[in-house]
Amino acid sequence: MIHPSAIVHPNASIAKNVDIGPYCVVGEHVTIGARATLLAHVVITGRTTIGEDAVIHPFCSIGAPSQDRKAEEGELAYTTIGARTVIREYVSIHRGSADAGGVTSVGDDCLILAYGHIAHNCHVGNGVTMSNLAQLAGHVVVEDNALVGAMAGVHQFVRIGQYAFV
Repeated sequence: MIHPSAIVHPNASIAKNVDIGPYCVVGEHVTIGARATLLAHVVITGRTTIGEDAVIHPFCSIGAPSQDRKAEEGELAYTTIGARTVIREYVSIHRGSADAGGVTSVGDDCLILAYGHIAHNCHVGNGVTMSNLAQLAGHVVVEDNALVGAMAGVHQFVRIGQYAFV
């Protein structure tokens, strides 16, 4: 169901049984997989794909332009969120910047807790947990099943290995 107050671009690709809550905004190039849920006040822009059964909580911003000074308006850049990933309140995930591959990705079965940030060109593997206020600078790689603890700031270009605890 799409709430009547939600703004969904007519060209957005919305699968069956998707719930889009009050005051959400879904942009033109967004794809949302089956049974995904966007609670109130979620903004999804850019060339963003949300996987099936994903749940996105209020006040999240996904697919916004990167904060990289080299990013250019209109460049082809992407954001992907995997299946069954849960994104809690006030999380921001920026799309990639074209000069570095153009993709920011979050894998399947991740849990991104409140106030987290995933910057441009980050690659977060499957089963990753990011606790409250965890922040990833640009180009960070977090491998499968790692945990980034509360209030951890991860410097740009860092790689966090499988099952690591930061």
